[in-house]
Amino acid sequence: MPTYQYACTECGHAFEQFQNFSDDTLTVCPECEGRLRKLFSAVGVVFKGSGFYRTDSRPSDKSEPASTKDAPKSDSTKSETPAASKPKETATT
Repeated sequence: MPTYQYACTECGHAFEQFQNFSDDTLTVCPECEGRLRKLFSAVGVVFKGSGFYRTDSRPSDKSEPASTKDAPKSDSTKSETPAASKPKETATT
């Protein structure tokens, strides 16, 4: 449940309130019954898990790039088709 910060425009009373996203914004000060305004501040962000650091995407072996290291290896290799490797024969009469 998010915590919202409010401040009264008349008496300056500031407080935090736990509210659901669907709850209405508070408008009346609990101290003087003046008008409230919602305060906004920077949000602290914490990145957890793999993939957020420069070293997470680098391969452990420098001789092999990361894309080929993680790719599944197959026994068959690509080869050119015979038609593509031979020059076309022209009929001479």
